[in-house]
Amino acid sequence: MNAAEITDKLGLHALRQRNWYIQATCATSGDGLYEGLDWLSNQLKNQK
Repeated sequence: MNAAEITDKLGLHALRQRNWYIQATCATSGDGLYEGLDWLSNQLKNQK
């Protein structure tokens, strides 16, 4: 699945009051995992 398909299947466009981000990752190598966690960490730091 690509990011657009995931967005549609999860109905993320309806979440207008929330920040969301789709990070491509690989379960076997861990590629993309740290980037996704960095985004999450920054979002939590910037919460109002």
